[in-house]
Amino acid sequence: MAKIDRLGWAAGLAFESFGVRVGVRATSAEALSSLAERFPPAWKRSRARRVERLYSFVEGGGAGRGPARFHLLYADAVRLARTREAEDALEAFESDAQLFVAAAARDRLFVHAGVVGWRGRAILLPGRSFAGKTTLVAELVRRGAVYYSDEYAVLDSLGRVHPYARPLRVRDGASGRRRVAVEELSGTGGRGALPVGLVFVGEYRAGARWRPRRLSGGQGVLALLAHTVSARREPGRALEVLHGVAGRAPVLKGARGEAADAAEAILDAATKL
Repeated sequence: MAKIDRLGWAAGLAFESFGVRVGVRATSAEALSSLAERFPPAWKRSRARRVERLYSFVEGGGAGRGPARFHLLYADAVRLARTREAEDALEAFESDAQLFVAAAARDRLFVHAGVVGWRGRAILLPGRSFAGKTTLVAELVRRGAVYYSDEYAVLDSLGRVHPYARPLRVRDGASGRRRVAVEELSGTGGRGALPVGLVFVGEYRAGARWRPRRLSGGQGVLALLAHTVSARREPGRALEVLHGVAGRAPVLKGARGEAADAAEAILDAATKL
């Protein structure tokens, strides 16, 4: 850290998200502003003198082939990115910061899942990153569901889901992904906590028909545990919260076809419960 500390830092701040304190510094005020656009949801500025992780962003650019041409990103003393494209470094920061907050949060349990609200209850769609959660969440929102998250289900000790208000990361052809505000989908974002009404564990399979099976309570807990960020660090707390979720809400598992067909079937299943 001593070598990094000696670099010319022009701007910095500390913020808190879900009770986790994070520091960020950059070599220009403009770079810090770009980082702030990628802060985890529900963040607020903090006056804490100590943080749990410090991110350092060295802005590169200009002509030539020397080291100054590269944008550098560090998490504490670990280099996360060395790239000629600032966007790549910002993406690395956003991904790592959100994952760090998810893993370190003490009063919330983070599960990799898309989440929508439907008739006063939450529908959870556990899945890995880039597994199609956002596509399915976007389709559900278009059909009237309330947007809560396309990345993490944020659960409290009672098993209720809280909003994780970030723009959806929608696939945009060969160019990768773009940020889409829920209003662009003619939808609305959730405001309060919701009890879980349905969990659907499924991956896309071309031509698949809607034939999920209902898991037992224990199977449902294991299915959710596989996508829980802090499962290894706090297995006892994770199991307690997930038992509450799987004990009250049906957990369905099966392959799904196209998002439009799956969204209709999921909302129909949730309505009949």
